[in-house]
Amino acid sequence: MTSHDARPSSRTGYTPFEEELVNAMNEFANSADAPSVDTVGIVRKTRRKRVTAIAGLAAALIVAGGGTALATAVSNGSNASRPAAVTTATGNDATTVLVNGSKIKREFAGLDLDFAKQLLLKSQLKLGTVSKVDCGKNGKPGSVHSVDPHSPKTVSIGATINLTLCAG
Repeated sequence: MTSHDARPSSRTGYTPFEEELVNAMNEFANSADAPSVDTVGIVRKTRRKRVTAIAGLAAALIVAGGGTALATAVSNGSNASRPAAVTTATGNDATTVLVNGSKIKREFAGLDLDFAKQLLLKSQLKLGTVSKVDCGKNGKPGSVHSVDPHSPKTVSIGATINLTLCAG
């Protein structure tokens, strides 16, 4: 097989259609640029996607960890949910319940009624009477001021716990 340049360029041997076709093919072959591949841009885009995915995963883990930490703080009686004013006002174990059967200490100081109910359910304790007392400026309205019975007394699983809330 011979290339198209092997034939003479004069009109002899070519039909006008062939000559026009050969000229068009030569122009196309000489003018078409090789496609450029932006490898640096592709690598940057891939890295950006990877970094975004890792950041999203890290954010999701932080949010899930924060929720877990909050749930742990409520269930383990962490002092993180207790306002400083309530701590100084009670100063004793009036907001702590010791569950005898499982040797668990439950702290109710500063919790609102909904959280206190959830903690009682988790501890397998029953809610007794709920009363309100004036705490003045020392407590947040609606937060637990004291529990009965409280530490150092121990209660067994299924016992009834009475709550006293701050009236404001």
